[in-house]
Amino acid sequence: MAEDCCATQLIDANGDFNVDGLKKFTRTTRLSQCGLSYAVVAIMGPQSSGKSTLMNHLFYTNFREMDAFRGRSQTTKGIWIAKCIGIEPFTIAMDLEGTDGRERGEDDTTFEKQSALFALAIADIVLINMWCHDIGREQAANRPLLKTVFQVMLRLFSPRKTTLLFVIRDKTKTPFEYLEPVLREDIQKIWDSVRKPPAHKNTPLSEFFNVEVTALSSYEEKEGQFKEQVSQLRQRFFNSISPGGLAGDRRGVVPASGFSFSAQQIWKVIKENKDLNLPAHKVMVATVRCEEIVIEKLRRLTTDEAWMALEEAVRSGPVSGFGRKLSSILDTYFSEYDMEAIYFDDGVRNAKRQQLESKVLDFVYPAYTKLLAHLRFKALEDFKSRLEEMLNEGVGFAASVSACYGSCMLEFDQRCADAVIKQANWDASKVREKLRRDIDGHASSVRGAKLSELVANCEKQLGQTLTEPVEALLEAGGKDTWASIRKLLKHETETAVSEFSTAISGFELDQATIDKMVQNLRDYARNVVEKKAREEAGKVLIHMKDRFSTVFSHDNESMPRVWTGKEDIKTITKDAHAASLRLLSVMAAIRLDEKPDNIENTLFSSLLDGTMAVSSSQDRSIVTSADPLASSTWEKVSPKDTLITPVQCKSVWRQFKAETEYTVAQAISAQEAYKRGNNRLPPLWAIVAMVVLGFNEFMMLLRNPLYLMVLFVLYLLSKALWVQMGVAEQFQHGTLAGFITISSRFLPTVMNLLKRLVEEAQGHTTPEAPRPSPSLSAHSLRNQGQPNPMSASVPESSVSSNISSSDGDTEYSSPNITHRRSVRNQEAELSL
Repeated sequence: MAEDCCATQLIDANGDFNVDGLKKFTRTTRLSQCGLSYAVVAIMGPQSSGKSTLMNHLFYTNFREMDAFRGRSQTTKGIWIAKCIGIEPFTIAMDLEGTDGRERGEDDTTFEKQSALFALAIADIVLINMWCHDIGREQAANRPLLKTVFQVMLRLFSPRKTTLLFVIRDKTKTPFEYLEPVLREDIQKIWDSVRKPPAHKNTPLSEFFNVEVTALSSYEEKEGQFKEQVSQLRQRFFNSISPGGLAGDRRGVVPASGFSFSAQQIWKVIKENKDLNLPAHKVMVATVRCEEIVIEKLRRLTTDEAWMALEEAVRSGPVSGFGRKLSSILDTYFSEYDMEAIYFDDGVRNAKRQQLESKVLDFVYPAYTKLLAHLRFKALEDFKSRLEEMLNEGVGFAASVSACYGSCMLEFDQRCADAVIKQANWDASKVREKLRRDIDGHASSVRGAKLSELVANCEKQLGQTLTEPVEALLEAGGKDTWASIRKLLKHETETAVSEFSTAISGFELDQATIDKMVQNLRDYARNVVEKKAREEAGKVLIHMKDRFSTVFSHDNESMPRVWTGKEDIKTITKDAHAASLRLLSVMAAIRLDEKPDNIENTLFSSLLDGTMAVSSSQDRSIVTSADPLASSTWEKVSPKDTLITPVQCKSVWRQFKAETEYTVAQAISAQEAYKRGNNRLPPLWAIVAMVVLGFNEFMMLLRNPLYLMVLFVLYLLSKALWVQMGVAEQFQHGTLAGFITISSRFLPTVMNLLKRLVEEAQGHTTPEAPRPSPSLSAHSLRNQGQPNPMSASVPESSVSSNISSSDGDTEYSSPNITHRRSVRNQEAELSL
C-alpha cells in the first residue's frame, strides 16, 4: 500500500490558519519525533506555471494540478503542505498560491508578500518556478516575484540562510551555460535595486541566499525528458540538510516538535503586519514548547505507579533505598525532557529544565521530609530502648547515654544518606538537630526520673531507719535522749549519703549538683527527725501519763506494786512526777545542734521544786510575777527548734497533774484498806475489857451446853457465809467497796445455803453454784472505781470532764465513788 503524503491546506485563501489540520498532519506523519532532522521545501512562482505538477513529480505528492483542457486559471489557493514520499530526511513540501494571478488583481499583492515571507521564515529550500523565455527581459513575470522575495527577506531581523533554487521551465535550445549567467546577473541587479536598511546596505546577496539554478524541459512537449530531469533533481533533495546538501548551511532551525506552534505564531505576526524577529520567535517557540514538555512530565510523574508506590510506602514507615529509587524515577523524566527539548534554544531549554527540576523536587520533597520524620522517630525509639536495656544491665547512666547516642546518631546519618537523591542537595541538619534535642530531652527526663528514684529510695530508707528509733528514744525521755538521736541521725545519714554517692557516680554530675543533692538528703534526714519530734510532742500528755503510770505502778524491778501500807506514796509520786517532767523537758525542744539549754532545770525549778517551795498566797504571787514559764520562748533555744513553749509546758503540767491525782488517790485508798484488813484483832485493852465484862456470860455458857450448841451452829453458819461471800478478799480492796459487795451478795448467799440444807434433808444434793472469784469481783469493782493507768489513748475530754480545779483544793467525782475533802487534802499533801 502506497504511503500517504497527507496533503493538507495550511492556510486558506482568506489567510486563516488551519490549526487542527496541522496538528493532524503532525500526528499522522509523526513529524514531532524528527527533532532537527527534517527539511521544508516551498515553491513559488507565477500562476499556472506548473508548480503543483513539479512538486507532485518531484516529491510524489498529490497537490491539485491545473486541467489545461478547461483553461488556464488559479488552481492552488492559499498554502498547502504535504509529506515528501521517499525522501530522507523527513521533508515537508509546501505549495504556495501563484503570483500575478488575475483572480487577485494587479493591486492585491498583500497575500503574495505574506505567503512569500512565510515561506522564507519556514522553508529551508525555496523553489522559484520561472519561464525560460522571461530570462533577460526587464519586464519579465519573475522580476516582481524576486523583488517581493528580497523585500520581505529584509524584514527579518536575523534572516535564515535560505537556498533559492531557480527552476527554468520549458528550456529552449539555448544552452544552459548561457542561461545561468544571465539569470544570476538579473538576480544581482534586482538585489541591488532593492532598498536596504543601513545595516545591510553593502551586504552581499550570498549572505542571505544560496542561489542554485536548474532547467527542465517542457512537460507537455517532452514529458519523458521532463520526468527524467525531475528524477535527477529529486536526488539532490536526499540528505539535503547534511553538509554539502542543498540546505547544508541553514541556521535557526526550529525542532520538529515545535514546528506546529512556530508556524502558527509566524503566520500570526505576518498577518498582523508586524516585523518578524526570527531569533525572538525561535526563543518564544522554545519557551512554549519546553513549557509544554515540563507540564507533560509533571503530569506523568504524578500518576507514575512507581512513584505512587514509593510515596505510599513512605507514609507507612522508613523505606530502604529511598534515594536510589526516587533518583531512578526522576532520572527517567529528566532524560525524557532532555531528549524532547534537545533541539530547542539552549538558554530556554536549560532554564525550563531547571524549572522542571524545581517543580519536581518541590513535588517529592514532602515524601522526603516524611521519611526523615520516620527516621527521626525510629532513631529516638531505638535510643530509648537501648538506653533502658543498658541501664537494666547495670551500665552507668552517662556511659549508657553516650553509647546509645553515638550508635543511634550514626544509624540516623546513614539512613539519611540513603534517602538523599542525586538531583538535589537536601539538608537533613535541621531534622538531625531536632533528633539531638529529643534525645537530650529524653536523657534528661530519664536522668531526672532515675535520680528522683534514687533520692526517693534513700529518703524511704532514712524514714524507716530514723522514725521508729527516734520515736522510741523520745518515749524513753532519758537524759541522753537527744545525744542518742544525734548519734543515730549522723550514723544513718552518713550511711545513706555514702550509698547515694556511690549510686550517682555513674551519672557524671558536676560537683556542685552532687553537693546540693547530698545536702538535700541531709536536710531530709534532719526533717524526718524534726517531724517525728513534733509529732511526739503533740502527744506529750499521753506519754507523760504513761510514764507516770509506769513509774508509779511498778517498782524498780518493773513488777506491779501491791499497796501494803509500807510504801512511801509521797516519794513514789514525786519520782513519777519527776520522770514525767523530765520527759516533758526532753520533748520541749529539738536539740540536734548540741547547743546547751536550761529547759529541764527551768521546768523542775518552776513546776516540781517551785511547787514545794511555795507556802503562802503572797509567795505564790511573787513567784507568778517572776515565773520563768510565763514566756513563749525558751532561753538559748531558737523558735524554729521549739516544740512546746514554756506557757504550753505549764498548761500541760497542770492538766497532767489533774489527770494523775485520781491514780494517787486510789493508791492511798488501797493502802488504807490493806491496813484495815490486816488489823483484825482489837486492841489489848479491848480484849481485857471483854474478858472482865463477859465473864458472867462465859460462865453461863459453860453451865448450859445448849447455848454452847447454838453458838456453835451460829459459828458454822457465819463461817459458811464468810467463805461463800469471800469477805476477807472483798475488804482488801477497800472498806466501802467491801461493804457494798457483801451487802449485795448477802441475801442470795443465805438463800442458797438454805436451799442446799433442804435438799440434803430430802436425800439428794444440788451441784454447788460456782462462786465468783473474789479476785475477779475485786478487779471488776476496781475497774468501776479506778481508770486504767495505761489507757493513755483515752481523749483528754473524757478523762478530765469530771475534774474541776481551783486554788483552794480539787474535787473529783466518779460514777461509783465520792471522796471526802479530807481524802483530797491528804492526796494533795502526797502529791507535793
